[in-house]
Amino acid sequence: MLTISGLTKRYGSKNAVGDLALTNVDLTVPKGQLMALIGPSGAGKSTLIRCVNRLVEPTEGRIALDGVAVTGTGATALRRARRRMGMIFQEYALIERLTVMENVLSGRLGYVSFFAAWARRFPRADVAEAFRLLDRVGMRGMEDKRADELSGGQRQRVGICRALIQNPALLLVDEPTASLDPKTSRQIMRLLVELCAERNLAAIVNIHDVALAQMFVPRIVGLRAGRVVFDGPPEGLTPETLTAIYGEEDWTATIRALEDDDG
Repeated sequence: MLTISGLTKRYGSKNAVGDLALTNVDLTVPKGQLMALIGPSGAGKSTLIRCVNRLVEPTEGRIALDGVAVTGTGATALRRARRRMGMIFQEYALIERLTVMENVLSGRLGYVSFFAAWARRFPRADVAEAFRLLDRVGMRGMEDKRADELSGGQRQRVGICRALIQNPALLLVDEPTASLDPKTSRQIMRLLVELCAERNLAAIVNIHDVALAQMFVPRIVGLRAGRVVFDGPPEGLTPETLTAIYGEEDWTATIRALEDDDG
């Protein structure tokens, strides 16, 4: 379980209220739950995800994973905590010149010695797990292809494998479909839902596409100006709620898209 209490992130000087990216955010994500973060650009979605694994240092608040503190810890404890958090990036963050297999196995770098990592020598069990994960996401047979030869959807699948080979307790997913076409976006979201269910993983997905979030994610949290303004199921995203999150707009098409897919 991920617990976030009183999370605040302020950029700039202490008294610069306008530089508040997050304000007093309280969230709990139980084991096995997939949660989507939605909101306008600048609402604090990416900042929240990066505060959880301390790629961005919180100004105030407490974050704990399965009762173990993530905030207020030293470098060694933070490395241990990060091992239990798989990160999936919008721009994939693959090493272009390395193969698919090498990119996946890079998710195990925190578990092997420096010399083993430098020589790219991983335990047989890690290699076997990489093969199994690639097979699960439909990438078996592409182990030796370079990352720069892959399509966007294929790259995202490799990124998912790299995160999962860490054997994490939590997935942090930052805009997984932003660079993908509509069909591939649905395939990636469906895959994430299935994998989280299979592994009983908690996950936070930062996503701009409201319709995709409604379609696939059972819990949606809406941020506006760094504050939580909605926390509930997809059917709670009424036009009034979407206006509270994003501002005035005709939300009929968004709601209809969900109803059509349900039909």
